[in-house]
Amino acid sequence: MTRRSVLAVGALVTGAMLVAPWAFARVEGESGYSKAQTYSGALRYLRVDLDYEVVEKDPDSAYLVFRYAPPGQPKTEAFGTVEVVETGEHCRVFVRIPRMPEYYERVLRDGLLHKLREEYGPPTPRKPDKPDKPDKPDKDKPDKPDPKRPGNDSGTG
Repeated sequence: MTRRSVLAVGALVTGAMLVAPWAFARVEGESGYSKAQTYSGALRYLRVDLDYEVVEKDPDSAYLVFRYAPPGQPKTEAFGTVEVVETGEHCRVFVRIPRMPEYYERVLRDGLLHKLREEYGPPTPRKPDKPDKPDKPDKDKPDKPDPKRPGNDSGTG
């Protein structure tokens, strides 16, 4: 290998190391609000507060795709996503902005969580949706029919 090709490979590896963390960065956060509140807050935050164009939205999946303008690039070139996933007691918010450092994703996440607190106040503790437990048996009710009771079809009485 020539010195020039070694330098070229070194530059490519160094460049890949610098870009790789940005390309797949994904920041998450926790919201104490409902999935519907978090999703609608994210939609308003992107459209109104940040003036981003929301190009795709799915309220059932609580997923948003928005267009943003990286510094020095046209707005039509870059897309980001916000996804809200309900986990029972709270919601997880996932922010992904490719082509940008993770810092931008954290700023967007923190801004969204701040907006939710401003609009809805402090989150109320939520209980996870669990199936109802059966009631405890009533001590006054017998579990089995009493054969000594009149009107019982047990054949003994």
